[in-house]
Amino acid sequence: MDIAIVGRPNVGKSALFNRIAGRRIAIVHGQPGITRDRIFAKCEIHGQPFRLWDTGGIVGAGETQLTADVQAEAARAMEESDLILFVVDGQDGLNPMDRELARVIRKLRKPVLLLVNKIDDPKHEARADE
Repeated sequence: MDIAIVGRPNVGKSALFNRIAGRRIAIVHGQPGITRDRIFAKCEIHGQPFRLWDTGGIVGAGETQLTADVQAEAARAMEESDLILFVVDGQDGLNPMDRELARVIRKLRKPVLLLVNKIDDPKHEARADE
């Protein structure tokens, strides 16, 4: 089984990837655009093996060739995966990039889990309903 972690830049995809993998594989940094290539880790949960893919942040149109390459790799990871983990930033709320990515994911007709990250601070509790 293959599982892809996707979302816009700096929503916590690489931190989640490292946490699930149980070791630091992906670089985690506050600057957007650090993850450029998709990387994978062989993982196991409850005796079930799977391959977990970390992808670069998906952004809107009109970006550089490098950004286009990063997005192409993320799209490939989604297409080749059996499950998609769609990560959004709970502090920022949903934005147009999140909504566009949700439309792309829906068209793939694959199982998806929406993960709301960065919402562990009580002052952001009101955004949880969004």
